[in-house]
Amino acid sequence: MSRRRWRLGMRWAALAVLGASVAGLGPATPGVDVAPDLRAEVVVVGVPRPVQLVVDAAGHLVILSHGWRGDGAAELYRLELAALPLDATRSPRVVIPFSEEHRQVAFGSLALDPRSGDVYMGEENGNRVYRLSEQGRLTLFGVGLNQLLGGSSLIFDRLGRLVVLDYASPEAQQRSETPPPASFDGLDANAYHGPVVVRLDPRDDVPLPRRFDLVTPIFPGPSAPPPGVEPLFRFISAAPTPSHGIVLLDSVGQLFVLTSERVLRPLARLPAGHYHRTHMAVGVDGTVFVSSGFQIRQIFRISPSGAVTVVARNLGDPEGIAVDDAGDLYIAENALHRVIRIRSRITPPPASPQ
Repeated sequence: MSRRRWRLGMRWAALAVLGASVAGLGPATPGVDVAPDLRAEVVVVGVPRPVQLVVDAAGHLVILSHGWRGDGAAELYRLELAALPLDATRSPRVVIPFSEEHRQVAFGSLALDPRSGDVYMGEENGNRVYRLSEQGRLTLFGVGLNQLLGGSSLIFDRLGRLVVLDYASPEAQQRSETPPPASFDGLDANAYHGPVVVRLDPRDDVPLPRRFDLVTPIFPGPSAPPPGVEPLFRFISAAPTPSHGIVLLDSVGQLFVLTSERVLRPLARLPAGHYHRTHMAVGVDGTVFVSSGFQIRQIFRISPSGAVTVVARNLGDPEGIAVDDAGDLYIAENALHRVIRIRSRITPPPASPQ
């Protein structure tokens, strides 16, 4: 399937839905509690089980959905931010079938190549990454991961390089498509166990599918624990920083910054809880936003200095999160099949003509 062209029933469409008098749209109350200086509003309804969001350079909100019936790997929507709020029930979407009859793995992560506009999607709890070109060609892009989680485990950095989170341990390696034999030297007591961060440039002239297991990771590096030391917890979400670093969140709520020099530095600690299928986004000023998932149901804001505050509480399974150039947050509420927007109560006036 790596070179197979899917005949898409419809192309990406620029949606221009006017008016806001659609049932379910408007203020996200009751239920959602936001900070006093913010307001929340429902801007998209009718998207079944949205799991990931990306804002592209052209001002579109790209949504990864699992669909109403769950009989495909994913459904993709592309909506104009300028047309919000809207009901997406009848909006054009791209339906991506399962890759093979015996391999019915849904996509749980989404990343958008800022240079080409291609969409990259990762199998949730799988081993593969696929690429969907703007021309509608679905390609198997990469293999060789131990276990790819959902959420923000697949991102692009500020230079347009693809970053993928993996984990090295005897248990994780048994989930790979080609598990090592029991006598494999990499499973001995002195082997590295812990999170792995892989980065590559999709434009490299290398045959597909790419082998992630053969790419030298950017983490572990000089700052990784030596063999025999208690391993770090698993990294479950990533986001690029304006300084060309990568913010990383682990499964116990610790935030780190992997600098451009590949040094891992602590940033902050979120409140105690079970963090799973989390999502992150970074604003233009370096502020980090974390969508904490269905167990915690909160949105956290972390300043560049590491101060943690709560942006919103009591959301309906918050998953994908994105921030636009104006600083507005978009959050997918999976359980309510909608997207909300959180913004300042004071909307700045439009720029005056020059």
